[in-house]
Amino acid sequence: MSISHPVTSPNSKLSQAAAQAELYLNQHFENALEELKQLAKIPSVSFAGFDPAHVRKSAEATAVLLKKVGFENVEVLNFEDAHPYVYADYLKAGPDAPTALLYAHHDVQPAGRDELWLTPAFTPTLKEGPGGARLYGRGTADDKAGILVHAAALEAFLKTSGSCPLNLKVVIEGEEEIGSGHLHSFLKAYAKKLQADVIILTDTANFDCGKPALTIALRGLIGVDVEVRALTKAVHSGMWGGPVPDPVVALAKVLASLVDEDGRIAVPGIREMVTPLTEEEIERMKKIPFEEKLFREQVGMVQGAKLLTEGPNPIAQLWRFPSLTITAIQASERKEAANRINDTAWARVTIRTAPGMDAPKTAALLKAHMEKVVPWGLEISVTGGEHGSGAWAIDPTGPAFEAAKIAMTKGYGEEPLMIGCGGSIPFVQPFAEALGGVPALLIGVEDPYTNAHGENESLLVSDLRKACVSQIHLFAEIAERLRPARALQKEVP
Repeated sequence: MSISHPVTSPNSKLSQAAAQAELYLNQHFENALEELKQLAKIPSVSFAGFDPAHVRKSAEATAVLLKKVGFENVEVLNFEDAHPYVYADYLKAGPDAPTALLYAHHDVQPAGRDELWLTPAFTPTLKEGPGGARLYGRGTADDKAGILVHAAALEAFLKTSGSCPLNLKVVIEGEEEIGSGHLHSFLKAYAKKLQADVIILTDTANFDCGKPALTIALRGLIGVDVEVRALTKAVHSGMWGGPVPDPVVALAKVLASLVDEDGRIAVPGIREMVTPLTEEEIERMKKIPFEEKLFREQVGMVQGAKLLTEGPNPIAQLWRFPSLTITAIQASERKEAANRINDTAWARVTIRTAPGMDAPKTAALLKAHMEKVVPWGLEISVTGGEHGSGAWAIDPTGPAFEAAKIAMTKGYGEEPLMIGCGGSIPFVQPFAEALGGVPALLIGVEDPYTNAHGENESLLVSDLRKACVSQIHLFAEIAERLRPARALQKEVP
C-alpha cells in the first residue's frame, strides 16, 4: 500500500503536539477505560419494548462525558419521536482549520440470552480473551467505544497543548441499532449546523486483533416480517392433525425456497441486480489475507459445516455479494411446546444488499415470491421493507484518506487494510449526502472476536488504546493536509 503524501515532519508543531497528546493518553488510559465502563453499564437498548428511559440516561451520560473532556455547546437533542441524539462541538482551531464531523452511537442491541453470557451483559468486566485483555459487556465495542475514542483524543490535546488543531463537531445517535429511522430528517433539519470538511465515523471493525482497517464499502439491508396463518386458533394435534395443514411447516417451505442448495438467494430477479465484479476488484480481493481455519474459528462454525463461498475471496464476499438470513422465527416457545397445531407461524427475513441492488425493489421481489409460493392456500402476510438501505462505497484516495493511513500506521504500528464490511451502517450514505459528498473515514475498534450483537460482546483493550492514539494523530494529519486545501479555496475568486 503506497502513501503518496509525505508523513508529517517529526519537527512540525502539529507532530510535536500529537506526540505530547499521545503521551498523555498512554499515561491516563485507565481513566478513559473507566469512562467507557460507566457508559456501558447503562442498558440503552433502543428496540421497542425496552425502557426508553435507559436510552435517555445514556444520552445524558454521553453529554456529561463530552463536556468533561472539553467539548462545548453540548446538547441532548430531542428530535421528533426519535431516541435522543447528543451534539457537541469544539470550534477554537480557527476559520482556516478544517472541520471534522465525528459520529458514534450510544444505543445498543438487546442483551440476548442471559444464560450464554459469561459475565452479566451490563456489568462491564475485564478478563482474558482472544488477543489479550478484553472488556466484556453489551456496547463496550458497538459503539460506546466509538464515543470514547472521540472524547479521549480531544481531551489529550487540551490537557497538553491547550488546544486541538482541528475544529470538531460530534453527533452521537440514539437509534442506530434500530435502523436510524429519523436520521434523514435529522440531517435535513440540522444540515447547516453539521457542515464539515470530513466525516470520521467510529463504528466499524479492524481486520484482526492489532491489524487496523479502513472500511471503504458496506452492504445495505432490507428486512420483512412474514406470517403464515392456517387457523383462527391453535388446536389439538392428535384430534386434528392430518387433514389440517400446519402453518409452521408451510412457513418452513416458504423460507426454504428463498435460497438454493449452496445457500445463495434464489428469489427471481434479486441476484440479477448485483453489479458484476471488475478485473481490478478481483485482483484486489485476491490480495486480502484469508485462512479458512482461522475464519472458522473466528465465526465459531461447528465442525463439518460447509463454507458457502462465492467470488475470489470469502472475506470480500462479505461485502460484495448479497446474503439472506432468517433472524427470528416463532410459532410457540420451547417451554410451551404443547401437542398442538399452531394457528400461525412468523419469521423475520433480512437481506444484506450488494452493489447494484435497489433496496425497495429487493423487498418487493422478496414479498412477491413468498406470496406466490405459500402452500395449501394458507393466508400469508408480508410486511416491512420500505425503509431498507442500499450498499455504499467510496474511492479511498485524496488527502483525508492519506491522513487516515498515516495516523493508523502510527497508532497500530502497521498500515491499515482497505476492506469492506458485510454489515449495514444506515447513517453513512445520509451523512455523506448531507455534507455534499465530503470524505467519510470509517474506523472502529471491533475485531473478528468482538461478537457484536451476540452474547459476550467484547473489546480488545489494547486495540482501544491504539484506536485512541490513531485518532490523536488523525486530528493532526487532517489539520496538516486539509488546511492548505481550505486556504486555496478561499483564494479562488
